[in-house]
Amino acid sequence: MKRRNELDKIDLTHPKQLQTLVENRRVFSLDNCELNVYESYQQAYHIPLTFNDLVITSMVRGKKVMHLFDKPSFDYLPGETVIVPANETMIIDFPEAALQAPTQCVALAVDAGYIHETVDYLNNYYNAADERHQWKLQFNQYHFENDTEVSALINKLIRICSSGNGDKNIFADLNLKELLIRLLQSQQLQQVAQEAALSGSNRSRHHFVLQYIHEHLTEKIAVDALSRKAYLSRNMFFKWFRDQFGITPLDYINRERVNMAKKLLAIPGNSVNKVSAECGFTDANYFIRIFKKMEGITPKAYQMISTR
Repeated sequence: MKRRNELDKIDLTHPKQLQTLVENRRVFSLDNCELNVYESYQQAYHIPLTFNDLVITSMVRGKKVMHLFDKPSFDYLPGETVIVPANETMIIDFPEAALQAPTQCVALAVDAGYIHETVDYLNNYYNAADERHQWKLQFNQYHFENDTEVSALINKLIRICSSGNGDKNIFADLNLKELLIRLLQSQQLQQVAQEAALSGSNRSRHHFVLQYIHEHLTEKIAVDALSRKAYLSRNMFFKWFRDQFGITPLDYINRERVNMAKKLLAIPGNSVNKVSAECGFTDANYFIRIFKKMEGITPKAYQMISTR
């Protein structure tokens, strides 16, 4: 069952064309990026992988265990993306790879000059509402769950890079820029939310707004209250939030409520209706629709899996 905005499956390499059973590589090169498709067909451990450019990786099939930045290892699953800086070595395990169940991952290496150009664009055109905020790529936030837009952009980039279209560099440029911006927005949202949660920081309107949302997540959250926290009109608030974080305020609130619901659903005995109410949803049917949209399965199905 497809979950969490997984990428479309890519055709596997024909067995006769495999060069290796661990991290077999296909590569498609464009002006500003290089798309790599990696497949592994047998168990392997502590496999190093390094790129000369920043790389955006996304899992397509199977499971890897990633070791990065001297941090604890983590499972890397379909529906997730990891960004890694240039010349940083990833150490990768393939504990479940097999001939009939290979892992498959895409790695999009992006030219450094292109990244700087995109970040400069954001700083020049999207800081009017908060002059103190500077867009920059950081790596304390590097592991993301895909959202609908990110999955769609990566899927499209895969199709563009692997096509024979003579104009593919133009189309890749447009999609790659949007992908970078959305990842920067997602990274910014994660960082500000963590700062607000850990320190109660109120240094900027970002912190005011996200702290208020988390403090009132189980209650009805009025848009007017959020816009007041941001010192913006209602219409300007919606535009500012989307420009800064890449999603609407309601989408963010629902996402955080679903994350809370997942924890409660994992507790035996909790009913879907009870969890819905405790997470601030006034309508259980709406909760079920939102949960399925975000997770790919119903709350009840998720509960059955998580409480086995």
